[in-house]
Amino acid sequence: MADARFEAHTIKSHGVKLLRLHMHDWLILVVLAVLYGVLNLIEPFHRFVGEDMMTDLKYPLKGNTVPFWAVPIIAVLLPVVVFIAYYVIRRDVYDLHHAILGILYSMLVTGVITDAIKDGVGRPRPDFFWRCFPDGLAVFDSITKDVRCTGIKSVIREGHKSFPSGHTSWSFAGLGFFSWYMAGKVRAFNRRGHVAKLCIVFLPLLVAALVAVSRVDDYWHHWQDVFAGGLIGLVIASFCYLQFFPAPYHTDGWGPHAYFQVLAESQQPQNGSTSNGLYLNSRPPEIQTVTVHLHNGASE
Repeated sequence: MADARFEAHTIKSHGVKLLRLHMHDWLILVVLAVLYGVLNLIEPFHRFVGEDMMTDLKYPLKGNTVPFWAVPIIAVLLPVVVFIAYYVIRRDVYDLHHAILGILYSMLVTGVITDAIKDGVGRPRPDFFWRCFPDGLAVFDSITKDVRCTGIKSVIREGHKSFPSGHTSWSFAGLGFFSWYMAGKVRAFNRRGHVAKLCIVFLPLLVAALVAVSRVDDYWHHWQDVFAGGLIGLVIASFCYLQFFPAPYHTDGWGPHAYFQVLAESQQPQNGSTSNGLYLNSRPPEIQTVTVHLHNGASE
């Protein structure tokens, strides 16, 4: 049924119109990017860290198994390559545009929320001791007993950004969105029992989970930071995906809402009726007035 209803909507034929329609969405996306940059520059809250609290903060200071720059490549660039490949096959600019816009919103909204919480909470990382005292000689205030860090300021500043995990939230935001996307494209929930399709759906989530595990293994985060980051990213990804696409278990879960809207509008003048089983046509009209003329001239 999906193939029978397919119509090509290319970048050349519908791209400009689509960009004009969503211009405000792209402008807000730029605002989110700027806000995310500002949040990265803000000095986080410096939580009180007493001498007796250092027991759980003396893990080794290590590098990142998954560098920060690698997360956008894994969580955004690779999915976008798949989006483009699907466009080449189906030639549906609505799918391409909404998939890219959706995953970018998923990433940036997640980034803003994550960094705002980081700055507000200021939880020390598991390796905070060695960030604060790189020479191993602890110094505390004689009155308040708070730490008096002697390390590099930028390293100490980063040490107050443990909760929640940014690597984790970004990974689950991008790959969570991609998992939703693939579930729709392979018709994972079409009730035909092809359970092997779930491997395609779960693979992006597995990659995101491995990124999360690496943050604990590198002693950059506590397990609670990773759990919260994954939850934030996955929830935002779900909201962003469902804004543009039907749920994967829906009959028309393979395509974006906009595609079916345009398809219905293009066929309505030809048929004079929209009761041909299209996605939008299954929805009841918001307001419908019906007048029935009886044979005797009365109406009701």
